[in-house]
Amino acid sequence: MRAMILAAGLGTRLRPLTERIPKPLLPVGGVPLIVWNLLLLKQYGITEAMINLHYLGNLIQRELGDGEQWGMRISYSPEPILLGTGGGLRAAEAFFQDEDFLVMNSDTIIELNLDEVCKEHVSSQAVATLVLRDDPDVEQWGVVESTHDREILRINGQGKMDLGSQALVRKQMFAGVHLLHPSVLRHCELGRRSHIIDAYVQELKAGSKIMGYVQSGYWSDVGTPERYAQAQEDIETGCLSFRSRLVS
Repeated sequence: MRAMILAAGLGTRLRPLTERIPKPLLPVGGVPLIVWNLLLLKQYGITEAMINLHYLGNLIQRELGDGEQWGMRISYSPEPILLGTGGGLRAAEAFFQDEDFLVMNSDTIIELNLDEVCKEHVSSQAVATLVLRDDPDVEQWGVVESTHDREILRINGQGKMDLGSQALVRKQMFAGVHLLHPSVLRHCELGRRSHIIDAYVQELKAGSKIMGYVQSGYWSDVGTPERYAQAQEDIETGCLSFRSRLVS
């Protein structure tokens, strides 16, 4: 399986920290944010990754190179104009070779068994599987509604409106990791900015199956100075139980 790490954002919420360094390169425990994700991919045997670039992208490419230092092969998809999550994936579509692929955010640290996610995705025969998590502030992050079998019905209130005999049992948040088939990208116009969530909503409205995988380990969206400081503290206090496995 191949993977794409989204790294084209501006990091505006973390300024002034991101005025001279792109958010994916901010260190957490001495390891750049994006490298946490590369190490997680490598741990589960995913060694080919695409990274999209925009703001200070040359610094990211210079730091990571071709990935040889981690035993990986890294490619890059420059975006002179920001394309969003949907447009960014569509621009790199040829890289996925018409096979299911994994997507991660470069600013999220997550403890996740990728083998289990991939296994459930394949067995469900879904067009996409989104990693979900429970959170008391789910409304703030955006609500993903699913059934007791973890089939996703609505995202942010949009999707399958006629539920029939299906009953909603969970409202969770999207953790920023997902697997999908490139066919989903047909909803994202090439060269135009779009959001992959909108593509998922279109698939749900068309009756496609999208599944959820519930993650319960460590997760941090390092998007604000407060959460960045918390992630640093979590490293120091040992909250990231998987850290030693990744950096060893």
